[in-house]
Amino acid sequence: MGIFEQLSGYLSFSFVRYALIAGVLIALCSSLLGVTLVLKRFSVIGDGLSHVAFGALAIATVLHLQNNMILVMPVTVLCAVLLLCANQNAKIKGDAAIAMLALGYLIQNLFSQSANVSGDVCSTLFGSSSILTLSKLDVWICVGMSVIVMAVFFLCYHKIFAVTFDETFASATGIRAGAYNFLIAVITAVIIVLAMNLVGSLLTSALIVFPALSAMRIFRSFRGVILSAAVISVVCAVGGILISILASTPVGATVVIADLVVFLGCSAVGALVRR
Repeated sequence: MGIFEQLSGYLSFSFVRYALIAGVLIALCSSLLGVTLVLKRFSVIGDGLSHVAFGALAIATVLHLQNNMILVMPVTVLCAVLLLCANQNAKIKGDAAIAMLALGYLIQNLFSQSANVSGDVCSTLFGSSSILTLSKLDVWICVGMSVIVMAVFFLCYHKIFAVTFDETFASATGIRAGAYNFLIAVITAVIIVLAMNLVGSLLTSALIVFPALSAMRIFRSFRGVILSAAVISVVCAVGGILISILASTPVGATVVIADLVVFLGCSAVGALVRR
């Protein structure tokens, strides 16, 4: 059986279609945010927030909540606001959030009733199969949040652009930089919680940062970087999901490796163009 016949057979399953829909939306939102975080040098905070989300998810799992987002989303949003809106020592506070990773692992080991705690933790950290177990409700939640994130980003595009490049100048021109930093914080938290379904907790920062870095190797304008990062992120997400299904590899790791390969390719192309 050829690859196309295999893919056609897999696409007949609803869980594969759900994974592709969610993966595309998560990747698209991640790429939009990634450019802003990289330019504002806030990428380390995204890594810290992913650990906060893991700790909150561990607590929600132990509490047997039917929908983990009831707890994970508000906790992550609160921490994002505290981290991204801090004017000083933001990097230190982002690094300190990593302690939530240890807390989450400890809680799952002490209180979890699962027979395979290590497997559950590994799946949560690296997203080995979460994206392939989404229900229709999970997909609709993902669609709704992704649409809101993209709508807010495009409606506030010019303000986010100004705050990203020169926050002081933006404030001097009458833009409420603090309010837009708050907006970026909330969007960051939402995307990280969604991205955990695709690549797990530890790999969310890679999903967010790699497409932006790849685009910056070739393009110089903000709009060019945004558009190319979105294309790169979506292509890598779809390719990674399909390859993982065909090759039986972990979904999250496969998507991130696809991003890494594209980054190396863009770096090579950028080096040749600059010569």
